[in-house]
Amino acid sequence: MAPANTSHITFQPNDPTLIPIAEKVFAGERLTFEDGVALFRSFDLLTIGQLADWVNRRRNGGEYVYFNVNRHINPTNICAYHCNFCSFRRDPGQEGAYAYTPQEIVAQLRDAVDESVTEFHIVGGLHPEYGFEYYLDVLRALKQAFPWVHLKAFTAVEIDFFAQMTGLSHEEVLRRLIDAGLGSMPGGGAEIFHPEVRRRICPEKADADTWLAIHRTAHRLGLHTNATMLYGHIESYEHRVDHLLRLRALQDETGGFQTFIPLRYHPENNQLGKRATWTTAHDTLKTIAVSRLLLDNFPHIKAYWVMLTPEVAQLALHFGADDIDGTVVEERIYHEAGATTAQHMEKIELIRLIRSAGKIPVERDTLYNIRRVYDMPLEAIEAEVIARRRERIFAAARARRQRVRLQV
Repeated sequence: MAPANTSHITFQPNDPTLIPIAEKVFAGERLTFEDGVALFRSFDLLTIGQLADWVNRRRNGGEYVYFNVNRHINPTNICAYHCNFCSFRRDPGQEGAYAYTPQEIVAQLRDAVDESVTEFHIVGGLHPEYGFEYYLDVLRALKQAFPWVHLKAFTAVEIDFFAQMTGLSHEEVLRRLIDAGLGSMPGGGAEIFHPEVRRRICPEKADADTWLAIHRTAHRLGLHTNATMLYGHIESYEHRVDHLLRLRALQDETGGFQTFIPLRYHPENNQLGKRATWTTAHDTLKTIAVSRLLLDNFPHIKAYWVMLTPEVAQLALHFGADDIDGTVVEERIYHEAGATTAQHMEKIELIRLIRSAGKIPVERDTLYNIRRVYDMPLEAIEAEVIARRRERIFAAARARRQRVRLQV
């Protein structure tokens, strides 16, 4: 087979069905539903990855990989819903169930959070007995204690639950959360939009139209949000493409999405795991690449290292991804479902991971404002980061001693 030639790149796909798709990509033409399904059905992973990498280079330059210094907060795992892919939820009184007060959450963070942390990622269970005011109080307490930290909180499913709980509209719920300190929204709760799948894996959750409507409202109110897709369980390739194109259509309308995060399904300790198992690295890299190709209006594609493993996330940086998430700290939801990765990665380890993939690490804030480009020699970066970490440890120790003296 002769190589396919364009003015941009020469490549020789193993799968000839990819040639017309590649020609569209190089011409800047939008891919169709049929193109998306063909990409997923193809086993020519390297060609698909090459195309996605080319799109990332065209859109974002291809050299920068973003990360941030963040921390996850899950206020409670008690939940009114019973999603059969979830290993995190508990009933009230069940072993392992917890619900932290806002004051307890702040106390847990007091000695661990300094001014290097720029984001709290806050999601959790839908507590059937706690009112909306509890969730508002969590935001207020965090914003008062850590005013410099951006609060990225509550999925569209949580927003819908708050609306049902209070009788308020989605817009009024969002306005009250913004007044309490909400800065942006994560993209969870999307799972798979298609009703054939959604009614089997999460029938109690907000449906696709509601999820999209809430993000549309958030965008109109000036909030940036993310989007996700839970893949690798009982969905088909057609379901995945349908999901991606619904997101693309809303982005055409609002432009409010910042990044798309494919979420790898974890099958342990949940009901869905009786019918589904772990997906493969091949499927993960293909899903990230196809997402980059179909979501031509999304600025960023994230390879979430906690769910993918650092090694696969690193490979994904050559398959269209340009973000690897952050330091995270104490991720619980996916570890309950069998994630074997660490719950935290030091900033220097993120930098090393990105640099060893041949990319330039860029520390960002939640809204993708650049805080620092780490383009100097790695040895200099390591020395500087380690020195600053020691300074923070000493500062935290001094603060603890000061609080003890004040209590005495």
